[in-house]
Amino acid sequence: MNKNIFSKVKGMVKFILPLYLFTLLPFLTSCEDFFNQESDYVVYDEVEHLNSAVDSMYSVTGIMNKLQELADRTVLLGEVRGDLVDLTTDASSDLRDVANFNVGDDNMYNRPRDYYAVINNCNYFLAHADTALKNNRNEYIFMREYAAVKAFRAWTYLQLVLNYGQVPFVTEPILSKSQAEQAYPMYTIQDVCQYFINDLAAIPERYNTETPSYRTINGLDSKMFYFPLSIVRGDLYLWLATTTQSKEAYRQAALNYYKYISERNGQNSAYYTDLEYIMWSPGSSTWNSITMRSSAPFSSESFSSDNELITLIPGTNNRAEGNYSELRNLFNSREENDYKVSLVPSQAIQDISAAQVNCCLNTSGTSVTYAPLGLSNHRTGDLRLYNVWSDNIYRRDRFTGELIEMQSVEKYSTRNVHIYRRMMVYLRMAEALNQAGYPRMAFLILSSGVNNDVIQQEIIPYYPAESDSTYLAQFDFPVSRYILLTAEGAATGQLGRSNTMGVHSRGSGWTPLNEYYVLPNDTLEPDQNKLAQLVSEQQVVVDSLLLNEDALEFAFEGTRYYDLMRFAMRQNNPGAFLSKYIYARRGADRAAEVQAEVKASLSDQRNWFLRWNGQIGLLAE
Repeated sequence: MNKNIFSKVKGMVKFILPLYLFTLLPFLTSCEDFFNQESDYVVYDEVEHLNSAVDSMYSVTGIMNKLQELADRTVLLGEVRGDLVDLTTDASSDLRDVANFNVGDDNMYNRPRDYYAVINNCNYFLAHADTALKNNRNEYIFMREYAAVKAFRAWTYLQLVLNYGQVPFVTEPILSKSQAEQAYPMYTIQDVCQYFINDLAAIPERYNTETPSYRTINGLDSKMFYFPLSIVRGDLYLWLATTTQSKEAYRQAALNYYKYISERNGQNSAYYTDLEYIMWSPGSSTWNSITMRSSAPFSSESFSSDNELITLIPGTNNRAEGNYSELRNLFNSREENDYKVSLVPSQAIQDISAAQVNCCLNTSGTSVTYAPLGLSNHRTGDLRLYNVWSDNIYRRDRFTGELIEMQSVEKYSTRNVHIYRRMMVYLRMAEALNQAGYPRMAFLILSSGVNNDVIQQEIIPYYPAESDSTYLAQFDFPVSRYILLTAEGAATGQLGRSNTMGVHSRGSGWTPLNEYYVLPNDTLEPDQNKLAQLVSEQQVVVDSLLLNEDALEFAFEGTRYYDLMRFAMRQNNPGAFLSKYIYARRGADRAAEVQAEVKASLSDQRNWFLRWNGQIGLLAE
């Protein structure tokens, strides 16, 4: 096994690695060629129980090792198929085929076997870990590991099915040819989500926050290697709701995201949106004076109560050690890639960013002006793109003396791959709330931020049904711990104890006073029929705002294609919706050019997903 970040855990592990051909039956498939028994076996495959701390630690870190092989793919499959990046002439043919929805069986990014390597090791651990074992304080010893591995498995299956649409579903470890020859059912996105919602429901509440404590590994706090159960549940409910259009599933998704926020730092604490923003300085007339506060929160990889980053998959700095992330070389000009990048921000993200109206406070905080159009260096509109992307960098070739144009994307400045962060939780909670029928609360998360005063005074009165007020009252953001930033504080820099603001204000100026960023027909409506119509109209607008906010906040991070899929599935014509965004990568005027490159028809949802060897994916009927 190649050395990597986990090689410091001495004597580590052997795994089942290859997953070869499926033999497809109408609704079942065998895995005979999935698991090649001539390869390495699962950790401790002859052990009756994993009942020592050493066995448990080696097993869990071994699963983390296999997750490393999914890290780059998680980002690239989620970003390159979207609309926010474009490829340069230096991009590989495999990457180009991903972008053009033309992924063949031998494409390096089309390897379902790597997902099943993680899954099979999780299955083995869950089947053999002795969860009944207690210490002298009558506490279960291995439940933290058990819960963490359950989350690893659920997350991996969700990534697998989101990429392939329909997958063989196996929950027992496969260790022999006879097991591999058994027929296994094919599960859709809905099936996978429903199974793991039920599977994770049995885990005791305390393990939502308690994780294995392996301290620091290669300079990183191991707390950041886990997938919090409440976020995984939120994602499962969000995708289940998307595929079933269940309002109750959306409500549960929002509650699970909220649960993570409320429990992240323990009882009587908060995990607020924080005041991380980039704004025009008040009173600026030359439009070159910018105020930044924690302007690149995604790059901090420490673990703290107010850190933006939640989960990462660790990588290595040395290619020879294995599991080396190529993302820095794909996005950034470096000596290692001869200063030639493969991925650049698309015209679409530049257009989305420039289309935002940036609202600038005056020094008193009582009036506003709007930043002009046509500013240089990507400073028109929202400033987050400007903050993370630099393309006006040059260096001189040491041999020819010619100037080399370079690019830097701040989000890829480390060896590690980031998976979850705080703004994802808040924006997915807002998305779920909007679809659950509460567009006003979703909008206020974007515009001003929320606390209990906002919920009681500005949200609950707009939804007079008792069931609605009961549901909304479950979102508890104490005023003493979630303190909204005021206009005066933002204008003067006198932030005081403030810690909460609207997400849109992170890059588009002071949103609460932005007359171009408002909720339509924002009025109290006591008539239930009229209210239902009003909510329906507001949901459409807020959905559009949320999709733009996802682009502005998470560009290049690997979430965009999945966001587009999810939003498209809610439309009357999903194919037309998705096509509109994908074809506009290079701007609306070049849509025909992109459409010619994307030969697969996106009106057919089977083409949204990967296929492999005619055995996995949404196949022709």
